[in-house]
Amino acid sequence: MRQSLPDSNFSVLIPARMASSRLPNKPLADIAGLPMVVRVAQRAMLSNARQVVVAADDERIVAACAAHGVQALLTRQDHISGSDRLAEACQLLGLSHEAVVVNVQGDEPLIDPALIDQVAQLLIDRPEASMSTAAHAITLLADFCNPNVVKVVTDARQIALYFSRAPIPWWRDGQSAASNLGKDHEPFTQLPTPPPLRHVGIYAYRAGFLAQFPQLPPAPIEQLESLEQLRALWHGHRIAVYTTDQAPGPGVDTPEDLERVRAAIGA
Repeated sequence: MRQSLPDSNFSVLIPARMASSRLPNKPLADIAGLPMVVRVAQRAMLSNARQVVVAADDERIVAACAAHGVQALLTRQDHISGSDRLAEACQLLGLSHEAVVVNVQGDEPLIDPALIDQVAQLLIDRPEASMSTAAHAITLLADFCNPNVVKVVTDARQIALYFSRAPIPWWRDGQSAASNLGKDHEPFTQLPTPPPLRHVGIYAYRAGFLAQFPQLPPAPIEQLESLEQLRALWHGHRIAVYTTDQAPGPGVDTPEDLERVRAAIGA
């Protein structure tokens, strides 16, 4: 039996939305005989969370969860983001403002339960932070230069300074010669040391902040980068970052992703 973390009084909430342009009915996609959202919940149940709840926008998701012993809540269909959906779920569950909630994405059937624990514990240990999240070292130059790979830079206490789709920190002395900066060349020839950090999309919140967050005006930098977490930084909130040694398993955004996950699980 796994040992509980010292203060592991937290909940896992899993937002699940039926609509998906690239993979219709994604939460119910079959993975080795189980709906994907159920697989995610089962992985989360291996963490030290005191409860794991799916926050769904469709009765079919709730029914699928109930059929496999997973607690689920029906939330409104008009939420703009997953954080809005979780804010409603916190209200429905009657969580106190001090309660710690971990947002595990409903398309992460290979999520590491230990990572859930670490992100939750980090927020518990850092009362000055409103949120916590995770990152891991980037080892491929292509990832560092890829705008679809979100990077994060932290301060000495592992509080996020900025998140970006750009290669940050910008390595001035690592730039290629000017003749190699054309559209067919990467701006760097190798990775800086220490390695840059790739942001992992798992978050822990205090429920009080989660209730407040959807009411905060969107930030200009959030809209430019299309990164919702920048809203928190823009309004002066702190985000603690746990650096893990291992990259998380692949999530599911496309049919090709689904096949990779099925293969990894042995479906």
